[in-house]
Amino acid sequence: MINLNNIKREDFNFIKSVEARWVDMDALRHINNSVYLSYFESARVEFLDSLGININRWEEDESVILGKMEITYLRQSSYPNIYDIGCRISRLGTKSFDIFSAIFDKKSLTPIVTGTFGTVSFNYKSQQTILIPKAVRDAFEHS
Repeated sequence: MINLNNIKREDFNFIKSVEARWVDMDALRHINNSVYLSYFESARVEFLDSLGININRWEEDESVILGKMEITYLRQSSYPNIYDIGCRISRLGTKSFDIFSAIFDKKSLTPIVTGTFGTVSFNYKSQQTILIPKAVRDAFEHS
């Protein structure tokens, strides 16, 4: 289990690196808060793909849909920078699960932003919630 007061890269079994772009800055010369959401999304899509859940295939019987998100901004960051985004399953329900993520810059051991993403198992053909796929349960048990 992750100690939220002392989060580090090693707490995650999946890491994606993202390079900040000049356009990611806002008028205050730091990475805009909304840009972190796109970094999280890119990492989340690749993390799910690593579990065998390709959310780009809407015809699949097992997929997911984002149900909610909670973001905590801890400190600011600016361009240029390279970020590591960690992802892991942090809660498991019957038809939903949470993905906990944190964004670290290369200069610091502590995260800049954390997020918890409530994810619902979903069948796009039937437009109904479904039981969590085995790959998600297995990832939770190994985290």
